Amino acid sequence: MVMYEDLKKEILCACLKMREYQLISLSGGNISVRVGEDRYLVTPSGMNYEEMSEDDIVLIDGKCNLIEGSRRPSSDSSALIYIFQHKPEVNAIIHTHQPYATAVGLIADRLPACLVNLIDATHGDVVVAPWTRSSDIGMGKLCIEYGNESHAVIMKHHGVIGYGASLKEALFSVVYLEEGAKTYCIARMMGEVKELPKEEIALELSGMDRYGQT
Repeated sequence: MVMYEDLKKEILCACLKMREYQLISLSGGNISVRVGEDRYLVTPSGMNYEEMSEDDIVLIDGKCNLIEGSRRPSSDSSALIYIFQHKPEVNAIIHTHQPYATAVGLIADRLPACLVNLIDATHGDVVVAPWTRSSDIGMGKLCIEYGNESHAVIMKHHGVIGYGASLKEALFSVVYLEEGAKTYCIARMMGEVKELPKEEIALELSGMDRYGQT
């Protein structure tokens, strides 16, 4: 019996959204979702998203053992599980190679929360974590170390890890992070970027409970 069929469809839809918003190319990045205690759905390693089906998304446990599916799980699985295990409030993780946010990571130590959508989606400054090899558990460890209260971390020389309580929230994080990073890069070419006071950022976040439909 195939488990989590609807959620796998949702994951595949999010994969295609990553392509639509130009956050990845070909088989770059991955998506993972917590589905229960010590159980995680993960996209397969090295498969182009436009060629992927729901059956290619695999179920693994906290030791990266394959529970359901025939594909090899993402090569970043150990790092992703480390994040899940150390952030119980997180139920979905999206890893991308989005160009503008990654570019910020090459020249700065953080992307300041200087735009409304960036604040709303990532909940504050997005810090740039030091370099570590891809497919290494160190990605997850650095994400926990440098993530603070934000919903995303920029991995130096690599890409972005964004997360949230739901897949929708994680997708909002990486999409609006890229939009904010693009605007920031343009502004930096024109002059100095004025940052918002921390109290204004807090006030902006406090209004999020009135956003969206109940």
